[in-house]
Amino acid sequence: MRAFLGMGLLGSNFTKALINKGEQVQVWNRTTARATALEAFGAKAFANVADAVKGADYVHIVVKDDAAVNEVLAAAAGGFKPGAVIIDHTTTSVEGAKERTKEWKEKGFTYQHAPVFMGPGNALDSTGYMLVSGDQAVISQLEPVLAPMTGKLVNFGEETGKAAAMKLVGNSFLICLTAGLTDMLSVGKALGVNGDDILTLLADWNPGLGVTSRLKRILSAPYDDPSWELNMARKDAGIFIDSAAKAGTNLHVIPVVASVMDEWIEKGYGNKDWTVISKDAL
Repeated sequence: MRAFLGMGLLGSNFTKALINKGEQVQVWNRTTARATALEAFGAKAFANVADAVKGADYVHIVVKDDAAVNEVLAAAAGGFKPGAVIIDHTTTSVEGAKERTKEWKEKGFTYQHAPVFMGPGNALDSTGYMLVSGDQAVISQLEPVLAPMTGKLVNFGEETGKAAAMKLVGNSFLICLTAGLTDMLSVGKALGVNGDDILTLLADWNPGLGVTSRLKRILSAPYDDPSWELNMARKDAGIFIDSAAKAGTNLHVIPVVASVMDEWIEKGYGNKDWTVISKDAL
């Protein structure tokens, strides 16, 4: 039997998916109404978190952050059955994941951090990616429990906290991607290009296919073999900024990148490959 703590968009859909697979699930949420809403799907809701985990072999949790995880688990601890396994899907700090792994082991329980790249729809459909790392014996035992919850279980090896790090790295890309798309729409608006026009462009020219090769190029540091000189990239950035200013649209990312470009041009890298702006990150 499982308990699920945190009935937000992910937690509620994870719960529905588990029930659809024939699992018995006890649920809790800080706002009780969100937990009781899952009773219509077959879950058993509890107002007290310690009651919600009683009898559960696996206690899943997905809440806001490190502080919330620590608070909820501390409140639930009195109800844990001996040998219960805590599976934390929350996006947290690396330090928090490491500390909880150690802390709960000392208390006689297994804590496994398993963050996800999954939206609510993925949680319901059991698709997407779930990340794990740490004690490989524990992960081997939990694989039959976790694998049915996701399209792919990705194991990053023995290092405790590595899964937390990889989740944060991935989320940093998603934040930059969305901010970049926002700037692209703003440049398009300034130039009389609408969102449908941009979708048409991307349907034929899909830059997403080049993400891996672009990262490989950055890692190889090909500054003396430019495919796009920094001076030329900065020239284009200037056009974006000027066009947006004339049209009264806002840019959030490009002006910051342009200032970084200026710094590297001042250092004498203007005729180098523009990926030199990532040099300090390597």
